[in-house]
Amino acid sequence: MASSDIINIKSPYPFFETVQRLLAAFAAKNIKVFATIDQQAEASAVGLTMEPTTLIIFGNPQAGTPLMLANPQVGVDLPLKVLISESTPGEVVVFFTAATAIIKRHGLPSELTANLAAAERLIEATLSRSTDS
Repeated sequence: MASSDIINIKSPYPFFETVQRLLAAFAAKNIKVFATIDQQAEASAVGLTMEPTTLIIFGNPQAGTPLMLANPQVGVDLPLKVLISESTPGEVVVFFTAATAIIKRHGLPSELTANLAAAERLIEATLSRSTDS
């Protein structure tokens, strides 16, 4: 069951490279990575098996703070998150919440969508083969 609030993009890159590309893209744009959680390793630590899955928690206080000032409850969705998963061998999928969904969920003015849309575009561009030199 898929949610229309969640964007999913099939990555053309292997799992580890997808994670590294996203981390590098965030760093290049001065977007802070607050945490990178290797969920496969966490599952393994409690004796469970899980496919490669990593959650990156990231954000930019300059973009996010105006949203939280408009409605503090948006803090449940900030910082932003991107999930990279290889649930089927060789098929890497990246998931994240749509900017418009966050704005709508918290009743924020539509002009604040731009504060989140830049991250959305960066993720999409990072996973595009056309960005290769």
